[in-house]
This record gives sequence, structure tokens and C-alpha cells, in this order.
Amino acid sequence: MGNLEPKEVESQSTIVAHQVSSPIELRAHNPAPEWLAATPIRFSADWRGQNPDPDLETEVRLLWSQSVLYLRFTCRYRELFVFDDSDPNGRRDQLWERDVVEAFLQPPDSLAKSDIPLSTSRYRAFYKEFEVAPNGLWLDLDISPSGLTGLKSGLTRSVHIEETKKTWASELAIPMTTLTARFDPASPWRANFFCVEGRTEPRKYMAWQPTQTGQPDFHVPEAFGTLRFEP
Repeated sequence: MGNLEPKEVESQSTIVAHQVSSPIELRAHNPAPEWLAATPIRFSADWRGQNPDPDLETEVRLLWSQSVLYLRFTCRYRELFVFDDSDPNGRRDQLWERDVVEAFLQPPDSLAKSDIPLSTSRYRAFYKEFEVAPNGLWLDLDISPSGLTGLKSGLTRSVHIEETKKTWASELAIPMTTLTARFDPASPWRANFFCVEGRTEPRKYMAWQPTQTGQPDFHVPEAFGTLRFEP
């Protein structure tokens, strides 16, 4: 996908997902042609919006159907650092302690629940978190003021490492029913995307929409950008 001509997004805080008419085969090594229609966003700055590093740039593209949300990450890297153990299905808790990409998604029904008075928990709202590592390990979480719980989303994924180009790619297919009770493409979501790289601190904690916290912290829903769905 290196020869794609990127389209312009409507703002630096909006990502657009484009509709597909049939299921997409996940092929991180040879992406389906439908990804050509997906408007990319790219980021390489840290969680404060500082210190951009083009050699660690992450690109995100989204596609959607009424039943599935598709995500594709393409990441530049210097060195890969991953877990070598997981559950038999590839799920791995605390995946963020190694190299990983992350998507935080907040559909309108989650946003409505977040309007209620919340506790002093670190997790101040309701949203979903998805992570994938370069070797295909994954994690899905349901976030609420009560903490983190396994989402059991039924996601599928594909990953590929291109060592000669120092890039790795991942594609995810997430059932829409695990994200929202009633999907309405006319209603925008809130979202943010992240990439973590590094074997030792200070690691690289990169964010699409900066969270502006003193220490690396991605769980800042008020900093999320906008996800729009288009035909």
C-alpha cells in the first residue's frame, strides 16, 4: 500500500471510515483493494503531541459494514519487542507492556453512559479498547469506571512484518454488536489511536490525539477525536 495517494481528512481530529459492500478478507501482507478507499490518518508524535519521529510513524485506516468494523494499522519500527506467551487463542493480558498498537472506541451509547456521575477511578468513562502486537497477540477490553474487564469481542486479525522495510501491519475485524447495541452510521463516534514501542524506558508512547498528561496515559477520553462513517 506504499503507492496509495492519501486523501485529505476533514480535520486533524477526525478519521473517516468508508463503507464496504461485502466482507473483507484480512490480509495484512497483501491488503484487499477496498483499503484504497479508506482515508488514512498518520501520527508519530508522543502522547503530549511533541517529539515527532517519522521513522516510527503509524498509519490507520478504517472500513465498515453494518456488521463489522475493520481497522488497518501500518507501523514503522526500529526494533520489535513482543511477548512470546499468550492464551491458546493469542489473547494476552497487559499487552501494552510490549510493542503494540491500540484503538480506543466510544460509540454514542457508551458516550451517553459516560454522562452519569463517575467515581474517582482512573477510568472515567465507558469505551472499548483493542490492542494488537507485531506477532499477532491481541487484547480486547471493556473500559468503565469500575476498571478493565475482558470484552470477548470475537475479533479476528492478521499481521505481517516486512523486515526489509522496517514496517509491520495489522488488520482487525470487530463485530459491530460488541461495540454498540444499535449501530447508526449517521451518528459519529469518539476514538483515539496509539502505538507503543521500546524495550526499556523511556519507551515511545505515540498518540493520534494528544492526551497532554504529565506521564504517558492513553486513558483520557476527553482527548478522543471523532470517527465518522461515510458510504
